[in-house]
Amino acid sequence: MAAEPVFQRLCLIGVGLIGSSIARRARERGDIAKVVVASARTGATLDRVRELNFADVVEPDPAKAVVGADCVILCVPVGAYAGVMAQIAPHLAPGCVLTDVGSTKGSVLRDLKPLLPAGVHLVPAHPMAGTEYSGPDAGFSTLFEGRYVIMTPEDGTDPAAIQKVRLLWERAGAMIETMDATTHDKVVAIVSHLPHLIAFTICGTADDLAQETREAVLKFAASGFRDFTRIASSDVNMWRDIFLNNREALLEMLARFTEDSHALARAVRYGEAEFIEDRIRRGRKIRGGLIERKQA
Repeated sequence: MAAEPVFQRLCLIGVGLIGSSIARRARERGDIAKVVVASARTGATLDRVRELNFADVVEPDPAKAVVGADCVILCVPVGAYAGVMAQIAPHLAPGCVLTDVGSTKGSVLRDLKPLLPAGVHLVPAHPMAGTEYSGPDAGFSTLFEGRYVIMTPEDGTDPAAIQKVRLLWERAGAMIETMDATTHDKVVAIVSHLPHLIAFTICGTADDLAQETREAVLKFAASGFRDFTRIASSDVNMWRDIFLNNREALLEMLARFTEDSHALARAVRYGEAEFIEDRIRRGRKIRGGLIERKQA
């Protein structure tokens, strides 16, 4: 006998890679949501959602889309949260669970809590999964399998609401971790946001080289540089908003990285082989740990 759906009416505000993957998973399983509602900013995106047929209801107006929903997931860039919340807050039903997929959590609390209606339960979450692709065509139902979702509910949040969000992600195939928003933002600053900042910078440096050198870079790029270009091809709006909304944690990790890179540069300059070997071994150790956890 099939399990009861976690939610009766699940509303997704934003149907890019993450939102469309949630919708596909819900459609595929049948025990995540009875009805999936999709809302997006542009008519072209909404038309594509209709063509792909991964939502039961397609509604251009987010205020109308959330009416009657017992769960609303914000899947838009974090910089858009405040504006979207102002539109939907008056229409959220009492008892509704409001959650999200944003890569910054301090800004989520900052932008959503002041407008949160009484009786609506806020359970922030962040799936640590993705690709460099975006848009409704980019999603796939197995995106979250074997990946972590970090939940950051505040103290005093309704336990039943937390459990429902946890169950949603478990049925999507994810593993769940819980931490406070500040800790989350520091963790993702080093494991996600800083690597993207470095990738954008390296690709920018390559693009600034003289024309003949740049062509050689592109022609003979080894796997290391190709990995950077994959990361650097990520969505512009999403990553602009992430950098601006996790500014403090990102700058803290960038400062630490800058000190460490200067130390390694000194070792290269002065031929300190042992120091260089230590850094390489530590990198191999981190990689081995990821492989053991099946996160590589």
